[in-house]
Amino acid sequence: MEKDLIICDTNVIINWLKSEPATISSLHQIGSENIALTSISFMEILQGARNKNELYYLLKTIKRFKVLRFTEAASMKSAILIEKFVLSHGLQIADAIIAAIAIDYGLPLFTLNIKDFRFIDEIVLWKNN
Repeated sequence: MEKDLIICDTNVIINWLKSEPATISSLHQIGSENIALTSISFMEILQGARNKNELYYLLKTIKRFKVLRFTEAASMKSAILIEKFVLSHGLQIADAIIAAIAIDYGLPLFTLNIKDFRFIDEIVLWKNN
């Protein structure tokens, strides 16, 4: 696995699709060849399509990024994260899966919702320099 990869959370890609300037700047800093998505983020983005044209556009647009699959190890880790943080921090299943994939691949996560992940010690959150 390429160590320069940065996993982008669903909200980052959505903001990029909306041409949000700060997000575009951050993604330029990362470099398009270093942007990765988790399989869950890929699905969440496609789920936002309102018609066939939007679905086609989203598929064409996000297929350029590396998509990291949900491994058996990440599956086990996400269950542990839910058990540990569902009551204390309200950890959602999708966020647990995204975090577990980032931990499993040993890659940092770029998210606009730091609060959803900051309590997970093993995760490295990417910060724009």
